[in-house]
Amino acid sequence: MKILVVDDSSAMRMMVIRTLRQAGFGGNDVEQAEDGSVALEAIRNSLPDLVLADWNMPNMTGIELLSALRAESIDVTFGFITTESTSEMRKRATEAGANFMISKPFTVESFQRALSAVMS
Repeated sequence: MKILVVDDSSAMRMMVIRTLRQAGFGGNDVEQAEDGSVALEAIRNSLPDLVLADWNMPNMTGIELLSALRAESIDVTFGFITTESTSEMRKRATEAGANFMISKPFTVESFQRALSAVMS
């Protein structure tokens, strides 16, 4: 399985990748992108099975990335890993086509819960 981790913080990308391994998803091919625009090009070139994206990033936010993917009919499992976890943000994410949202700070268990539902 190919996973794309999208976050403007390289430290956060590393934490997400480490948590993926700890949650039992370490055997996957994991790639990284530093913002939504880089991620969009990467997805167009090689469709991943799963995208894990931050909400707030420069150049193109996570929600803008998701909207662009859906507008281009690119169907990929998409989840947010973000501090933005208000009910309004969750509703907006769901309406845009997100499969799940993991709140920061996250835990191994939160990854297991969210990902087991979409990766089975």
